[in-house]
Amino acid sequence: MKRLILLTLPVLLAACNQGGGDIEGVKSFQNKGGAHQEGRITYTQTPPAGGPHNPAWQNCGVYDRALYDEYAVHSLEHGAVWLSYRPDLPADQVEALKKLVEGRPYTLLSPHESQTAPVILTAWNRQLAVQDVSDPRVKQFLQKYEQGGEAPEIGASCSGAYNGTV
Repeated sequence: MKRLILLTLPVLLAACNQGGGDIEGVKSFQNKGGAHQEGRITYTQTPPAGGPHNPAWQNCGVYDRALYDEYAVHSLEHGAVWLSYRPDLPADQVEALKKLVEGRPYTLLSPHESQTAPVILTAWNRQLAVQDVSDPRVKQFLQKYEQGGEAPEIGASCSGAYNGTV
């Protein structure tokens, strides 16, 4: 019996680990605190992946204009994933992103003027830059970090607050 357990243990551990492992290319950050702060804030990452933010969060949803980083970061604190794209991303790629987030209550989608990669997925203290929406890591990132990861206030509201754009 012990031998059977020892033989099956690696298989069981591998099965438990599928989908939960690291996603290649995800950067980790150690943004300290989630203090509420009015006004503009300078962030280390573009788009920001955590830190101080506006007292109001950005309502999750799809936006055709850029968001204020300070509101979006508050949504990240609540467990949202922010999918941002360069304004010059082809229309078919933007439509693919819209379909990807459709029905997902803890996502933000918006253009971001100053990012360098075509598409960047951001969660609290995590970020992934991709060249194309069809990259399989996009779905993996959403699965792992929407209402997951190390967001300090997972489950807090992602609606009923700020709905503006830049």
